[in-house]
Amino acid sequence: MINIDVALVRRLVATQFPQWANLPVKPVELDGWDNTTFRLGEDMSVRLPSAEQYALQVEKEQRWLPRLAPLLPLPIPVPLGKGTPAEGYPFPWSVYRWIEGETAIVERIDDLVEFATTLAGFLTALYRIDSADGPPPGRHNFFRGGPLTVYDGETRQALAALEGEIDTDAAGAVWEAALAAIWQGSPVWFHGDIAWGNLLVEEGRLSAVIDFGTSGVGDPSCDLAIAWTLFGGESRDAFREALRLDDATWARGRGWTLWKALITLAEHVETSPPEAGEPRRVIDEVLADHKHAP
Repeated sequence: MINIDVALVRRLVATQFPQWANLPVKPVELDGWDNTTFRLGEDMSVRLPSAEQYALQVEKEQRWLPRLAPLLPLPIPVPLGKGTPAEGYPFPWSVYRWIEGETAIVERIDDLVEFATTLAGFLTALYRIDSADGPPPGRHNFFRGGPLTVYDGETRQALAALEGEIDTDAAGAVWEAALAAIWQGSPVWFHGDIAWGNLLVEEGRLSAVIDFGTSGVGDPSCDLAIAWTLFGGESRDAFREALRLDDATWARGRGWTLWKALITLAEHVETSPPEAGEPRRVIDEVLADHKHAP
């Protein structure tokens, strides 16, 4: 396990970006799993991959985010510098412009329908960007944007482990429907992890989209999980209406969402029941939505 702390970041910045050496370094309040992030001064952040599999994302973000940013209706992270392995830290790392805002928990959102529509507008703009030469699904993004078959084994193992805990017949039917809804479209840019922790809110409204580590070009259905993890009822309907994706894409979106919820529930159902509550809720939402799907 790599010890990533303020002292390390100060040393890395001082030796590789001496122009910023005197700026304060502080941990961020809510950090992620794939990367450890620190605030550098008032206007920048430093983001260090926490393991080798996440380090593959650095070069991708450095190359592509500056090209995507001008074409999108909301701010996204823009890299200001690329660091190299040093001071005992073995991976490349990045300095970004700081983006103000708080993560998008429901309590901070004034109008969930408006929020859903704004997010759909952002994704629609992303999907329209020329995807030529963009990074296809692979190890860098855990095969987001590729066929769901890559997670078939994990899903079936989770279903077997959850027999008696959930309606595994209904869940299996959702999974089979997702596998059958084979994607045949042209590759588009996708974010890959549209979740409340990667959406920022200011004054009750969606203000920025962050963390493009699992982005790439391919099938955009992996971006739809938020329809069941955050949205519901009118807000889910508004999100779907604004995106204008076909029924097969929504079937695969339910598959992506179900896969993640199943493996999370299977991991926590016995060892940590409180953490099992949210994936159980999401599974119920997906199963109910599948019942009424076209």
